[in-house]
Amino acid sequence: MTFSQVQGNEEVKKALAGMVNAGRVPHAILLQEDDGGGAFPLALAFLQYLFCKHRSGGDSCGACPIGRMIHPDVHFVFPTAGGMVAEQFMEPFRQLVGEQPCFREADLLGALGLERKSAAITVLEARKLLEKLSLSALEGGYRAVVIYLPERMNTEAANRLLKMIEEPPVLTQFLLIAHQVDKVLPTILSRCQRIRILPAGTASEVPFADADLLDELMAALLSKDLLLAQEMSERIASLPSRESAKAFCAYASDRFRQVFLAQQGITGAGGISPKAREWASRCRKTFPRQALEVLDRAQNLIGRNVNLKILFSDMADRLFLAI
Repeated sequence: MTFSQVQGNEEVKKALAGMVNAGRVPHAILLQEDDGGGAFPLALAFLQYLFCKHRSGGDSCGACPIGRMIHPDVHFVFPTAGGMVAEQFMEPFRQLVGEQPCFREADLLGALGLERKSAAITVLEARKLLEKLSLSALEGGYRAVVIYLPERMNTEAANRLLKMIEEPPVLTQFLLIAHQVDKVLPTILSRCQRIRILPAGTASEVPFADADLLDELMAALLSKDLLLAQEMSERIASLPSRESAKAFCAYASDRFRQVFLAQQGITGAGGISPKAREWASRCRKTFPRQALEVLDRAQNLIGRNVNLKILFSDMADRLFLAI
C-alpha cells in the first residue's frame, strides 16, 4: 500500500511523509475518521513509507509486505470476543482489508463472525501485545502497532498499554484509528498526535469558501481581543448550514496541523501556508494540539444538533485560553 494508492487527504499524506523525512515522527499517532473513512489504508501506506529503505518522491517503493499485512514487525489489534485475540483472526482480517480497504465497523465484525457478540479489546490482548514488544524486532528496524478502535479497549487493557504508549521502546511506532475519540481513555489520548482523516471526495477536502473567517478569528485571538473573537464566533455560527459549520472546523483543523508542522520545523511536509507559518511564530507550542481537540469537539457537537451560536462562542473562549 503506497500513498499514491490512497485517495484523498493529500495534505495529511504530505504531512506524514514530511514527519518521516525530517526524522520527527511522534511515537503515537491517532487517526480520527468517520466509520469507513479510509484511515486504515492510510495507516498502512504511512507504515510502508516509514519502513521503506528505498523511498523516493514522497512515497515508498511498494515492495514492502506491510500492505499485505504479513510483516513480522507490524502488529494489529482490533476488537474481538469469546476470549480470543486479534492474532487468531488475522486471516479473515487480511481478506477483509484486501477486498474492502475502507471497511466499516460492521464489516469487520461480520468478517470475524462476531455480529451478535460484544466485541472489545481486552486485557488478554494487551498482555499478548506487551509480550511481543518485549522481543527485539525481527528485521532489526522499526516495530509498529496498529490499534483499530481504541475506544473499544476496556479500562484494564488501556491502563496496561498506557506506559508503553507513553514511553515506547526505541523505534516503536503506535498508530491508533478511532471513530469516537471522546470514548478513548483520556490519558492515552493525551499521548497521541491527533490527525483528522476526511472521507475522500468530501466538500471539506477542497478549499473552504469562507477561509477569511479563520484568518480574522486568529487575528483576534493573537491580538488578545476576546470581544472581537466572540464577534467572529457569531459570524461562524451564521454560516448557511451545519455542513458549512463542519467544513469550517475541518478547514481550521488542517491549518492548525500546518501550524504544528511549522513549529516542529518539518519543512519537508509541503503545503504549509504563509499564514500558518506566521501563526506558528506567534502562538504557544501547545496551541495546535489544544486547538485540534477543541475543533474535534465542535465537529462532534455539530452533529448532535446543539445551538451553533453557543457552540462557537464556547470554541472561541477555549481557543482564546489556549493561544
